[in-house]
Amino acid sequence: MVAPRLILVLGDQLSPGMAALRAGDPARDIVVMAEVMAEATDVPHHPQKIALILSAMRHFAAELRAAGWRVAYSTLDDPENSQSITGELIRRAAESGAQEVIATRPGDWRLISALGDCPLPLRLLPDDRFLCPEADFARWAEGRKVMRMEWFYRDMRRRTGLMMEGDAPAGGRWNFDAENRKPARPDLWRHPPLRFAPDAVTREVLDLVAARFAGRFGRLEGFAHPVTRADAEAAFADFLAHRLPRFGAEQDAMLTDDPFLSHALISAPLNLGLLDPLDLCRRVEAEWRAGRAPIEAAEGFIRQIIGWREYVRGIWAISGPDYTARNALGAERPLPAVYWGGPTRMACMAAAVGQTRDLAYAHHIQRLMITGNFALLAGIAPRAVHEWYLAVYVDAFEWVEAPNTLGMALFADGGVLASKPYAASGAYVARMSDHCRGCAYDPKAEGTRPPCPMTALYWDFILRHRARWAANPRMGQMLRVWDAMAEGRKAMLRAAAAEVFARLDAGEPV
Repeated sequence: MVAPRLILVLGDQLSPGMAALRAGDPARDIVVMAEVMAEATDVPHHPQKIALILSAMRHFAAELRAAGWRVAYSTLDDPENSQSITGELIRRAAESGAQEVIATRPGDWRLISALGDCPLPLRLLPDDRFLCPEADFARWAEGRKVMRMEWFYRDMRRRTGLMMEGDAPAGGRWNFDAENRKPARPDLWRHPPLRFAPDAVTREVLDLVAARFAGRFGRLEGFAHPVTRADAEAAFADFLAHRLPRFGAEQDAMLTDDPFLSHALISAPLNLGLLDPLDLCRRVEAEWRAGRAPIEAAEGFIRQIIGWREYVRGIWAISGPDYTARNALGAERPLPAVYWGGPTRMACMAAAVGQTRDLAYAHHIQRLMITGNFALLAGIAPRAVHEWYLAVYVDAFEWVEAPNTLGMALFADGGVLASKPYAASGAYVARMSDHCRGCAYDPKAEGTRPPCPMTALYWDFILRHRARWAANPRMGQMLRVWDAMAEGRKAMLRAAAAEVFARLDAGEPV
């Protein structure tokens, strides 16, 4: 009798067509899936994130069994669970006599290293759910002085044929940013996204998470995420029918009382493997071609999937495990308590962190231009910010979170991912949100309220790194603005920044 092989399926590899599953044989092999404490505690993950992954894993295990696979599944409260991925592989090999492990390459360098240290023979296969294989991205990047997403995105449009008319982009342009990214009106009625009532499996998981992870940042109550392929498909169909037409226009807007606006809310099931990225893009393109969505909405969505998502995956893959240690700007300040729900007078930070606590969700501009921008301007240590983002969002896995945080938000990679920091003053928040209207601070720093910390820290950030920005055309322009500023205003902004830093360093609310 031929010995079985172990087919490892991780919590973000819940796709029936995974490379490891395709390489296996249901009549011979055993799928290993394990809920292990090591993965729940590498950072203090939000309870909803833990619950989502565990529930989705349990549902996927049932799907595999129904398809004829033998599944050796270890629950978190199984007394025989060794509480590590490699420990569970060794245990299942001893039980079954398996002599080999087949796995799909993880999207986390820590797990890649752990599998490499496993004493069992390992066949590690590429994760071909991505549209640009890692080897192809490495070839694209080789020899380039700069790796800009726009050029990669155009190549991906040609590769996939999405929104192309022959060799030319549909509509005569590669992107429609000029038509997108507008402020949102709070009085405009929007169709809310689908929310999913927990079934019996999810309720059991919620009870387990409540018992095992009490005291974590984040609320478990109100959990309503899609945990199955059918749920995820229903959520995406709802987006196509009701929110895609306004997706582009509202993708950068922020409203205090409307956390979802016209977003798709499919990044979590997509990153878990419950949805297929190319299929999503083709369906969005079909909506545009049928006249049910404007070109700017369809192009904006497709760019986020085949452009940005594939690009950050490629950056993560070629940068290696040391990427998360990068700190090009020498930022060392500890993460302030406001990120864990501490008090603040900044309405934008209170809204973004509060929503994160309640939903384990915030859209990309809340992450980039509120919590990320404040961390950049205040000089918060990149590693601490990276671990916070990885912990608090349901869709955060290292391959996608680390480049977005360290490269995009914090410029900690020194310009590998972005040509300049995405630094902004409070004026940006005022333009793109309704947060500033009732805030204690003045975003323009010219009224009777105290100057917005974002505005004061913005100018301090520009000056702090003046030598670096002098050669950057766009950042150099801001230095010229500062140099032309009235001395009295300069003094006021310097004093306001010094006060913010003094409060941060004293552990006091800002």
